[in-house]
Amino acid sequence: MSAPETSPLNALTQRSAPHALALFRVVVGLLFACHGAASLFGVLGGAMGTGATVPAGSWPGWYAAVIQLAGGVLVLLGLGTRSAAFISSGSMAYAYFSAHQGTALWPIQNGGEPSVMFCWAFLLIVFIGPGAWSLDGLFFGARQKARVASAEREPSVA
Repeated sequence: MSAPETSPLNALTQRSAPHALALFRVVVGLLFACHGAASLFGVLGGAMGTGATVPAGSWPGWYAAVIQLAGGVLVLLGLGTRSAAFISSGSMAYAYFSAHQGTALWPIQNGGEPSVMFCWAFLLIVFIGPGAWSLDGLFFGARQKARVASAEREPSVA
């Protein structure tokens, strides 16, 4: 049986995948950071589009906004990407179940679509990693490559 042929489109998508994943990470991080900045500083329409800010230290709004701003910036830069994405995903799951789920069953009915989308987008980033352009890769890329090369040289124990 022969190996399947690689189509030009398949080859292009495989070469481009790390860059597409990085672009996805950057966009998700930027949008999430904008939510945090809006709530903390009243920019971009402010908290919930009211122009107001969330009172400092208020639960859970202020803490959620801090997670949004810090987590969004970290994911955007690709620094501590998996950890920041995990915490951000969890905060959005909490937001959905504490603020939206009680109103109606489906996210489209209860206004929880952004929370659900961010939750799953960040969970995906936890598993796929930062992609091609990240500070994680810049700072730790050589160490990671050495670890992979070392693992490939060692014989596996069966």
